[in-house]
Amino acid sequence: MRHRFQALCPYFAMFPESFASTWISRLTKPGDAILDPFCGRGTAPFQALLMGRRAIGSDINPVAYCVTRAKTNAPKLPSVRRRITVLEKAFEPDKWETERKKLPEFFRRAYTPLTARQLLYLRNRLNWACSDVDCMIAAIILGALHGESQKSPYYLSNRMPRTISTKPGYSIRFWEKHGYKPPKRDAFNVLRNRVDYRYQSSPPEMRALVLQSDIRDLARVSSSFPKPLRCVVTSPPYFNVTNFEEDQWLRLWFLGGPPRPTYGRISRDDRHKAEESYWNLISDMWQVLGCVLDEKGDVVIRLGGKHLDAAQIVRGLTATSASSKRGVTLVSDEVSMIRNRQTDVFRPGSQGCKFEVDCHFRLS
Repeated sequence: MRHRFQALCPYFAMFPESFASTWISRLTKPGDAILDPFCGRGTAPFQALLMGRRAIGSDINPVAYCVTRAKTNAPKLPSVRRRITVLEKAFEPDKWETERKKLPEFFRRAYTPLTARQLLYLRNRLNWACSDVDCMIAAIILGALHGESQKSPYYLSNRMPRTISTKPGYSIRFWEKHGYKPPKRDAFNVLRNRVDYRYQSSPPEMRALVLQSDIRDLARVSSSFPKPLRCVVTSPPYFNVTNFEEDQWLRLWFLGGPPRPTYGRISRDDRHKAEESYWNLISDMWQVLGCVLDEKGDVVIRLGGKHLDAAQIVRGLTATSASSKRGVTLVSDEVSMIRNRQTDVFRPGSQGCKFEVDCHFRLS
């Protein structure tokens, strides 16, 4: 049965655990370390732990860091339950009404007054960056913050996609057009239900090293990595496909960011539209991997992009691998079409990424 932590927080542009498990099984043995420097929702590090490997995950996005750390460093269930009880007892709704009224119109249309007050309170009280317990609670809230609330009682918002946060103006127009109202939800009840549901799968015994870091900074902290580090399984940002800072703006707000979409505040590599700058990012990735991977290390990369064909992707990955300053051999490459694209749900007819390329490289 699928581990219930895997879907802790629905995430746009994520690879399935089967991709990670296939390559981890093929290329490593128990005790080896696995690195994903663009870990997203933490699929590869978490799958590595489930398979008895040690794991390192890194991402510059705070949402990715929070979700990955929660999954791979899960606290004990009783600790999470106690913390939710303490938080709920200390919650005084009236104290958060002034703050609720200061929020932009989107929040008044997205959440009932009670839910909005609860979110403001939790946003203020959770020390998610330092506490494993608070990190888990924050990750659970991130997964419930928006979604198809007409289908599930465990989404807190008016109707939205569950993988991305649609822009405020678009959301308001959509809700007005269809007459949709925010659902009555109690965030503490949702938290308890989701925590109990997720913990029906036991957390892994091992813990991962999770970093909130730019790819270029990993070499500086690699002395803390578990060894031997012989395998990377990753999926860098696809070329000109999505802007994560924009698409995750509501979750970023909950973690302390502004109450609106932002651009370039977190990363200069969020969405490259020019090929030269994009391949510079991939070159930087290879330079770091050349520094941190052990001898005869394996690198598995899943990549896609708008207006790039499969041959261009393979050539680009192969050419930029020279930046590793190591001997690099392309062992295999495989193209697969993307079916049931996530964008089709909320952007019908969009011209997004149609296929992905999986490349396996070996470093000498």
